[in-house]
Amino acid sequence: MSKKKEEGLTGGAALEGILSGLTGLMDKLNELAKTGKELHEISDSAGSGKDKALRAVYGLKVKVGLGEEEPSVEPFGNLRGDKEHGFTVTPEVSEPIVDIFEETDHILVIAEMPGIGLEDVDVEVADDILTLDASKDAKKYHKEILLPRAYERDHLRLSCNNGILEIKCLNE
Repeated sequence: MSKKKEEGLTGGAALEGILSGLTGLMDKLNELAKTGKELHEISDSAGSGKDKALRAVYGLKVKVGLGEEEPSVEPFGNLRGDKEHGFTVTPEVSEPIVDIFEETDHILVIAEMPGIGLEDVDVEVADDILTLDASKDAKKYHKEILLPRAYERDHLRLSCNNGILEIKCLNE
């Protein structure tokens, strides 16, 4: 095993991995334009710097041709631009990717939070705002979701399998 692999990715190597992932994503976008499907692209880079480990998760959710005129691109992960200092930072808390589906008798909210189980999740609802908080070891997630209407906590049914949290908001 090479010395670089033993030590982990350096900051430059992590950036190179990010750029390589984005290039691959662009190739997939071309393919999506022809098929009208949905794509989730997720990358996870870990490495070590002088003082602390680099841990970054980034991704783009792209929807093309699903009844919309324009493609929809939604970023997610824990990489954020710091406008004050002009560089990218990785906050402790990640924002999970979330999908919302309106069914006949309920609203289904699906949140992707790798490494999280149902016992690690805290869900609160206040009127039409659903708040997700989850934490296990170094993985921390937070997201506020605007629902189509107000719900009470006792009308929510939760399940979680392999880091995929499903919340059914029952219409009574």
